[in-house]
Amino acid sequence: MKVSVSCLARQTVLSAAIFTLIAAPVQAAILRTEIDGPIGPITAAFIQRSLEQASHQNNSILLIHLKTPGGLGVSMQDIVEKILNSPVPVVVYVSPSGAHAASAGFFILLAADVAAMAPGTSTGAAHPIFPLGNENKILLDKVTNDALANLRGIAEKRGRNKEMAEKAVRESVAFTEKEALEARLIDVIARDEADLLSQIDRTASLGGGRIHRPLTGQPVETLEMSFREKLLTALSNPNLAVILGILGLLGIYVEFTHPGLILPGVVGAIAFLLALLGFSLLPINYIAVMLILLALALFVAEVKIQGFGVLGVGGVIALVLGILFLVETPNPDLRVRLPVALGVALPFAVIFIVLLRLVIKTHGRQVQTGLEALVGQIGTARSPVFKEGKVFVSGEIWDAHSSNPIDEGKRVRVVRVDNLILNVEAIGNGE
Repeated sequence: MKVSVSCLARQTVLSAAIFTLIAAPVQAAILRTEIDGPIGPITAAFIQRSLEQASHQNNSILLIHLKTPGGLGVSMQDIVEKILNSPVPVVVYVSPSGAHAASAGFFILLAADVAAMAPGTSTGAAHPIFPLGNENKILLDKVTNDALANLRGIAEKRGRNKEMAEKAVRESVAFTEKEALEARLIDVIARDEADLLSQIDRTASLGGGRIHRPLTGQPVETLEMSFREKLLTALSNPNLAVILGILGLLGIYVEFTHPGLILPGVVGAIAFLLALLGFSLLPINYIAVMLILLALALFVAEVKIQGFGVLGVGGVIALVLGILFLVETPNPDLRVRLPVALGVALPFAVIFIVLLRLVIKTHGRQVQTGLEALVGQIGTARSPVFKEGKVFVSGEIWDAHSSNPIDEGKRVRVVRVDNLILNVEAIGNGE
């Protein structure tokens, strides 16, 4: 009996262990994520979250699919720093075919433990540039030398070709995947993700010896941006932020000039706050902000002092320039495009001036309600009027008073109103 109970207990423990192993989720060896678009603060925060999750889950590698035209230098440096200090090996793969990792993307690619590119991709062209054609040589040399020092440090740590890497900064050289491999800027050319993992497994030196487990056939977990990150990424697009800002200003202005409509004010306030949120993620040129404020002042002056269009045209020019220069970055993908600037500035100027004219015109009119509205109205005498009588004015018959006799049927004008009695005067046929 004792032996039976002991066997039964062992069987129960074994069954529980087998059930636990079956029910336990399979731990992914590879955490995959993606950078697709300009590099900005949200991208940097997302990569940091990806690295933290990979470290927490003890993944074998963090695999980043990279496709970017470049971006903000500060955000790029933040990503590079976190990759270089990551406890989990990072593999950066420029893909799919036709993609490119330019400017800031070149730095991120070189910082990876394993740098890979798909056939038909390119990288490089990382020379610093300034917005608005700024050709300050001293400042340009300073920024260039800083970028070169940063790049040399990355290349030395990862054992890459410093001389060829510097050409991407000094001469804005771009490399195809074959040129990058020959120049020892990348480690692998892979057709697809499966080919990439297979090559990493076959080459023990890839990853600096930090990749210990085989990767081929291992489970892969994809980490995507949260809704909040996707929303902030969209709002950090300067073109969308400008459109939301202009729509927001118009909505708020319509609500102030036509109180009670409610909908324009609510929509305008939401759009304007979203625009401010987007601009808070971008480097703003405050001279451009002053140009936009100057444009609004010129629009008001055009209406107030009748500038014959000169002030209005000046306002449009100031608004377009302010919008174009609003985001202070050398990367064209993070600037406001000219068609967008013209597309929002011209309609905004027209609508703003038209609404302002209507408001000023409305405030200049006499009161058109109540008994005071009858003053100046034209009517007809329905009886002889002298001291008292009846007149027909504004569709109604009123008691009337006149200092001079007025015959029945004559046209009269209301001079004033006293206690519902109209003081009238006769008008000639020629008036």
